[in-house]
Amino acid sequence: MRILPVSFDHPDAVKLSDEVQLEYQARYGDEGDLTPLEPAHFAPPRGLYLIAYEDDGTPVATGGWRAQDRNDEGYADGDAELKRMYVVPAARGRGLARRILALLEEDARAAGRVRMVLETGTEQPEAIALYTSSGYAPAERKFGFYREYEASRCFTKPLRRGAVPSAVGTGTGGAVR
Repeated sequence: MRILPVSFDHPDAVKLSDEVQLEYQARYGDEGDLTPLEPAHFAPPRGLYLIAYEDDGTPVATGGWRAQDRNDEGYADGDAELKRMYVVPAARGRGLARRILALLEEDARAAGRVRMVLETGTEQPEAIALYTSSGYAPAERKFGFYREYEASRCFTKPLRRGAVPSAVGTGTGGAVR
């Protein structure tokens, strides 16, 4: 297994993004995630996009982070937003999401980001379990494209070493979209 940084518009990233969009559609019954994302959002040092590859070169998992600073979508200065965490069904249960998540957190921390934030949804209990078991705390539903949707759930985790996450409130109303 290899985990490599790629551009968000790399053909393998596009392929996996299309697959996760189909999963969002199946789980939420809508058109998928409409959050505006561009390759520049994931360009170092203000972001990173990773793909895990099988030894035969098959892309099987993905995830990225992008810098956010205080804005009208509820982000705070120093935030790193987790996006497009996805593992193909045949590769689930092997710890790939957890490995990618740890690498993204490490990279965001090294880039000076102080908090990782994410938005997922009630129809993704596996994602919620991953994040809570990785130290993420529920947060008010105040950031992200889907923050006003009842199915959305927001989570945060401090990126400073030794910091302890604190629950800000439980969100209600999307996917780690």
